[in-house]
Amino acid sequence: MPFHIKNPETDALARKVAEIKKVGLTEAVHLALEHELEREKAKPSLADLAAEFCRDLQARARPERA
Repeated sequence: MPFHIKNPETDALARKVAEIKKVGLTEAVHLALEHELEREKAKPSLADLAAEFCRDLQARARPERA
């Protein structure tokens, strides 16, 4: 299945990754996409961020007891 990169900047980035990793262009693109998916999956969800924000607000609203 052919894969064509039509954007010159994207092509240059893929070639830099391929050169650094010592792999072909297809493998470089594959690795980059795989890593980006891993980063996205590792991000907390909006619900998790909201829950953390609420916990922080509640903790700040309570006076500290010694």
